[in-house]
Amino acid sequence: MPGSLEPLDLRVQIPYHFMCPISLELMRDPVTLHTGQTYDRASIESWVATGNTTCPVTRTPLSDFTLVPNHTLRRFIQDWCVANRSLGIERIPTPKQSADTNLVRSLLIQASSESNRAHSRLSALRRLKGLARESDKNRSVFSSLNAEEVLSNIIFSGIGSDFPELNQEALALLVIFPLTDSECTSVASDGVRVAFLSHLLRHSSIEVRVNSAALIETVVSGTRFPELRAQVCNVDEIFEGVIEIMKKPIATYPRALKVGVKALFALCLVTQTRHKAVSAGAAETLIDRLTDFEKCDAERALATVELLCRVPEGCSAFAAHALTVPLLVNIILKISERATEYAVGALLSVCSASEESQKDVVAAGVLTQLLLLVQSICTDRAKRKAQLLLKLLRDSWPEDSIGNSDDFYCNEVVIRSY
Repeated sequence: MPGSLEPLDLRVQIPYHFMCPISLELMRDPVTLHTGQTYDRASIESWVATGNTTCPVTRTPLSDFTLVPNHTLRRFIQDWCVANRSLGIERIPTPKQSADTNLVRSLLIQASSESNRAHSRLSALRRLKGLARESDKNRSVFSSLNAEEVLSNIIFSGIGSDFPELNQEALALLVIFPLTDSECTSVASDGVRVAFLSHLLRHSSIEVRVNSAALIETVVSGTRFPELRAQVCNVDEIFEGVIEIMKKPIATYPRALKVGVKALFALCLVTQTRHKAVSAGAAETLIDRLTDFEKCDAERALATVELLCRVPEGCSAFAAHALTVPLLVNIILKISERATEYAVGALLSVCSASEESQKDVVAAGVLTQLLLLVQSICTDRAKRKAQLLLKLLRDSWPEDSIGNSDDFYCNEVVIRSY
């Protein structure tokens, strides 16, 4: 048990028949194979997933991979946990069973049948959404029934209908699932579908707008064909809608910023439309929200900043923002290796395009940060970018730094080696 394994060795002995033969740990969800052997579900599923076709204990070939829940043993284990609560043992929760396949199939039919009343279809979608959010097991049941295709048809077959709640509820359910290449291509290649998603980015409901942005990100990221990705990014108001989502206060709708920056990054991977992102205000929004991101999202935001700095419009927009330089300089060596690399790369682009920015960067104290970076354990790309930036800024350093600073001496050694 989490947090209880160490004291168990000293203070209480787990009954042998409560331990999984594979993990040798207390079983949380015991299941029995047709061989009669019982294992913890997670352990035996991992065993089978790695290509094993025999029972781990008996070595008997598995002709049937059905896992039968051992409810009796689980209740015994739970009773034992309760009896040993004073020793720090927590009661294992009763595992939820997967959604019934027949129920999910029936609800999908009910939701997709145009002969049913709209409210009946909506009710079915809401029940499906509740099931899908419960567990990965339930989502696997959905995927086995091609639920993604059914939901996609509901979303786009009802464009312009008198009951838009159906489209919106199906959209909220579809974004829970990953889409296949063919499903992404199907949406990206259909201008009407893409235009509809763009239209939803201006919906009065923030949830609908965020779900639309999430599906756009999935489609752009999952489409293999560059021309289709560019086609999606060229649709009017795509960038404006995504960037507007990112401006939503975190306290009001926390998911908006996370989904927004993920979608913006995917869109900015398309080189030929980056200028559209800049025109829509991406540079200002990214810098304004930079301190609000969690680690993973901060890395994605900084990667987007570096991508946009590769176009002249982007360099100009970032250079014009008063907080760009101090924020990027401060990020170096603070968040993660990736974040540092992206921040230095963005500064290198901005300084290469503007002498005024070079002075600002030096004034912000980048010299010390870069010298620490090139002597640290970080990625080769980050060091290379730092060394290039040091060389570019050499003429902008104040004279007293050149004459008296030990840092400058170290820097001269670095530059001469490149």
